[in-house]
Amino acid sequence: MSRKVALVTGGMGGLGTAICKSLHENGFKVVANCLPGLPGKDEWLNKMRADGVDVSEAEADVTDYEQCAAMVKRIESDIGPVEVLVNNAGITRDAMFRKMDKGQWDAVLSTNLDSVFNVTHQVLPGMAERGWGRVINISSVNGVKGQFGQANYSAAKAGILGFTKAIAQEVAKKGVTVNAIAPGYVGTDMVMAIKQEVRDQIVATIPAGRLGKPEEIGDLCAFLASESAGYITGSTININGGLHMG
Repeated sequence: MSRKVALVTGGMGGLGTAICKSLHENGFKVVANCLPGLPGKDEWLNKMRADGVDVSEAEADVTDYEQCAAMVKRIESDIGPVEVLVNNAGITRDAMFRKMDKGQWDAVLSTNLDSVFNVTHQVLPGMAERGWGRVINISSVNGVKGQFGQANYSAAKAGILGFTKAIAQEVAKKGVTVNAIAPGYVGTDMVMAIKQEVRDQIVATIPAGRLGKPEEIGDLCAFLASESAGYITGSTININGGLHMG
């Protein structure tokens, strides 16, 4: 039996890397999306392969619908139909709302929310036609509860939750599941670059007393992509150490 193809947007970031590794370890043929000309792309690919993770790359700006269409067409021609999609691409442009400019709003909504439409729209019909598929959308605890200084990010990540529930209803009878994961603070390079005293303040608010591990998010993605998760759809799975309980 051939391995199912899994596409991870923003696949070369901290969380994306962990997701790619977990999917590979669970038998998927992984394709990592990145921006065209992303610095460090070749180094990332070489390191993954040196670690025994066989992963392909697919360049496209996920804020651009036509680039997404061309990317998926290339993947399906060269590798095979996309049967698992992890919408992971995301950025932050934090500011208090009264100081937030239109560019900061547009950049975050376009990258974090519009991208989910742009990529999912390319693969969902094929999944439904074949009678099997998994769409996993990476939201955030701040999309569930909101966050001071993140009106743009919270709005985009909350939008993902509504999108997930709506699309899940449309394809449930077609053998396709659509779920969201809402991580809390995870120990990616970006978070670990925060000053130690600030990180300590963050950890102090988390009942579990620690940051999440990237591989914990990756392993949850791999489970949701598996046959065992076929009865889970339209769900938001909170993985935040108790920071917000819903």
